[in-house]
Amino acid sequence: MNSKIAFITASAFLWCTSYIPALAQVPTVPTVPADTTHKFENPAGVSSATKSPWYKGKLVRATIVPAVLIGYGAYTFNGGGFYTNQQANRDIHRLFPTYRTKLDNILIMAPYAELGLVALAGVESKNDRINVGLVILKSEIMMLTTVYAVKNLTRETRPDGSDNLSFPSGHTAQAFLAASIVHNEFRDKSQWYGIGAYTLATSVAALRMINSKHWQSDVVAGAGIGILSAHVGYLTHRNRWGRKPRLPQGMSFSPTWQTGYAMGGQTGLGGVPSLRFTWQPK
Repeated sequence: MNSKIAFITASAFLWCTSYIPALAQVPTVPTVPADTTHKFENPAGVSSATKSPWYKGKLVRATIVPAVLIGYGAYTFNGGGFYTNQQANRDIHRLFPTYRTKLDNILIMAPYAELGLVALAGVESKNDRINVGLVILKSEIMMLTTVYAVKNLTRETRPDGSDNLSFPSGHTAQAFLAASIVHNEFRDKSQWYGIGAYTLATSVAALRMINSKHWQSDVVAGAGIGILSAHVGYLTHRNRWGRKPRLPQGMSFSPTWQTGYAMGGQTGLGGVPSLRFTWQPK
């Protein structure tokens, strides 16, 4: 009897020890308590993305360069600054004492010409043509309103004395606005498109000073206003890029063939193409 009990005990011991290595291989997963911090703000308990510092935001990056240019233009306005308008005008006309040209009136639209030529060449822009046109329209309205408002407020005399609408330079603002559009639309394809457009805009600014139409403060501030207008035009645009505009719900247009039309008191025997408009208000 005792030998049977000893045999059963030994068998049970060997059976249990055979499973010990297998149990030892099963990893134990520690239980992590759920994160209930701010549970009403974050119901899923998932950590939110780290918020970028304010100085890395889109608004700051879009306005830093225009702010510097406009600030310098205001600083040197009316003879101020460490390098005054009069000193700059004197040095420019030492280099170009008799040179005068109307090329600045042509180059003012050269960046837009580049935009169109590059698009016609098949280079895909960042945004579709409809949205680019809307951004340009908004930016132009903003730039023209700002330029002419400041001109009438400052009443600065031009270097040639022709009028009192010198500050800021509208030609320069226009050229740099267009250059900024080109840079934004094609910078993902090549930076050279933007470099070429800004080179044309800088040439306009230089020629305005060579022609005695503007002081240095005028062209620097004008460049800042042009760039700022383009950037604000993009930042405030909320249309869906790359999607075709759709008619309001319930409206539709469809081509039709109109038969038995009347013209000049006579009824036609054939037909004419026409367009049918339908609207089902809901």
